[in-house]
Amino acid sequence: MDLVKHVRYFVAVTEERHFGRAAARLGMAQPSLSQRIQRLERELGVRLFDRTGRGVELTEGGRLLLAEARPLVERADTLLGVAARVRSGAAGVLRAAVPPELGGAVVAALVGGFRDGSPGVRLALRELGAGAQLTELRAETLDVGVLRHPVDVAGLGLGEVLSRPYGVVLPHAPGDGGAPPPYGDAGEPVWLASLSGLDLVLFPQPSAPALHAEILAVCRRHGFEPGTVIAGQDPEFVDGMILSGTAVTFATRDRKLPPGTAWHPLEGEPLLEQVSAAWLRGRQDDPVVRLFAEVARGVLTERGGMVPVMETAAARRAPLPGPAYGYTV
Repeated sequence: MDLVKHVRYFVAVTEERHFGRAAARLGMAQPSLSQRIQRLERELGVRLFDRTGRGVELTEGGRLLLAEARPLVERADTLLGVAARVRSGAAGVLRAAVPPELGGAVVAALVGGFRDGSPGVRLALRELGAGAQLTELRAETLDVGVLRHPVDVAGLGLGEVLSRPYGVVLPHAPGDGGAPPPYGDAGEPVWLASLSGLDLVLFPQPSAPALHAEILAVCRRHGFEPGTVIAGQDPEFVDGMILSGTAVTFATRDRKLPPGTAWHPLEGEPLLEQVSAAWLRGRQDDPVVRLFAEVARGVLTERGGMVPVMETAAARRAPLPGPAYGYTV
């Protein structure tokens, strides 16, 4: 007897509470399903169901066995998934992605940490925006990613969400007559509202639409109305716009800056970069997916200066939103 297959039948009948519905779900005839459940009962020596006028109910023994049956089916599904990857030639490779501008030191430490923890698996790492990562995760052409929130995380498993504050990159040159720079010394906090009238260089909206909309909403709430929102991600272009004196961009403290610009924190930390590892739900028991998520968390906290978002929210006394779209800035 194929025990796993028969246990799968048992779980289906339990969930449907009806042999006819369970048979239709499994694509088999009801008499055949009844016979297989009877065979499983004989094999286990336990009566699993009581028949009622409207369907079936689990016996006490059936309830106890169900607690072990579901994990058995899940593990079997995981095993079959790994076997499929072996057949397709994908075994031994973890397909992973990180968002743009995560930082060179962070990326290098992530690759090195994963290699040290799993020397037999090759990390195929790419740079992808949130939208592309979501598409590939759901198409199963990507195994695991590092996502910037907020994003639609329906159907995904998430690692711990980590955060760090965004600041603003501004021109840094003395004013007329050698006066101090208009926004103060590098590292001096500025208010979002003080940037009104300047253009804002922001990543292209299609790459992370929810985050793009959230950043602009926070700007409006805090009195910053950009003259124009300019789509730009190439560092040379962004730096050129800032050096022109007409535009600003948001960045974390570790961003490499060209001469003539400076990073300033924002008063009140109204904007946070928030990221987490993400994978298709059901892959949480895959050891290499778990390893990547653990290495990413360690690298982002140690090299990226991030902290758990729960600590950030507690420090700011800000409630966390619901789970449908992760966490918002």
